[in-house]
Amino acid sequence: MQLRNLTPHAITVRLADGATLTVEPEPEPARCKEERELAGTLSVDGREIPIWRLCLGEVHGLPEPQDGTILIVSRVVAEAARDRIDLLIPGPGLRDQAGRIVACDGLSRL
Repeated sequence: MQLRNLTPHAITVRLADGATLTVEPEPEPARCKEERELAGTLSVDGREIPIWRLCLGEVHGLPEPQDGTILIVSRVVAEAARDRIDLLIPGPGLRDQAGRIVACDGLSRL
């Protein structure tokens, strides 16, 4: 099985045996256009904050499925392409002592 990383950054995955595997990103990540519409405003201290309703738009940079290939994508891309069974997202984040995410615990499917 081949893994391709279509996120904009390297993904380090903790494997079942505790070792890690880093999957470098492809040159062009898959992206999802976000469309938004004004849903209202929130008044805070006499000032108005716009509240936006975000909708997932068209996905760009997502290749057609290929036998033997799994694509690691962002959660937003996976949400927009729920019909695709070849898409995985990084699993829960693993943090260092300073609280920074340094790896993910496996991969996840929506």
